[in-house]
Amino acid sequence: MADREDEGAAPLDEDAAWAALVAGFDAEPAPGSESVWPEAENVPKAEKPEKPAEKPEKAADEPPAGPPAPAARSIVVHPVIRGPRDYEVPDDDDDEHYVPPEPPPLPEADVTTKFAWIAVLGGPLLLLVFVLFQLEMTWWAILLGVGGFLGGFATLVARMRTGEDDDDLPGGGAVV
Repeated sequence: MADREDEGAAPLDEDAAWAALVAGFDAEPAPGSESVWPEAENVPKAEKPEKPAEKPEKAADEPPAGPPAPAARSIVVHPVIRGPRDYEVPDDDDDEHYVPPEPPPLPEADVTTKFAWIAVLGGPLLLLVFVLFQLEMTWWAILLGVGGFLGGFATLVARMRTGEDDDDLPGGGAVV
């Protein structure tokens, strides 16, 4: 876009243009001047109804005096009888839900696994008891709490299954 100064025209005084717009905001156009606003866009003013006895009688061939006044509008709100949350699914006997089978019982743990779990849970629990009762942290309590947790955790990780034995099971999934 080229500036107006480049075209040789005089620069526009924006402050003066705004002042003219503001000054003429409420002014009515001069009589006889052509209106920019089309007459069809004007909203008719509502006329107050006159008393029925004072209405002059119109001739049958005389057209109405102006555009008809808009009819009074109102909104009627009906109470909601049923809504989308009132919908109930009909019971269908053919549509049975999946009920999973009972899970198999947990395997019996050997003594080593039981002691490892006791150490993993009991070590931090021992330290928590010392802190809650504000007892003095002795060397044996710290050693038993931290050492028990680390030893039990290491034992559980070392005894985990590697999964190599499950490769030959039938129905164990797709083989690539």
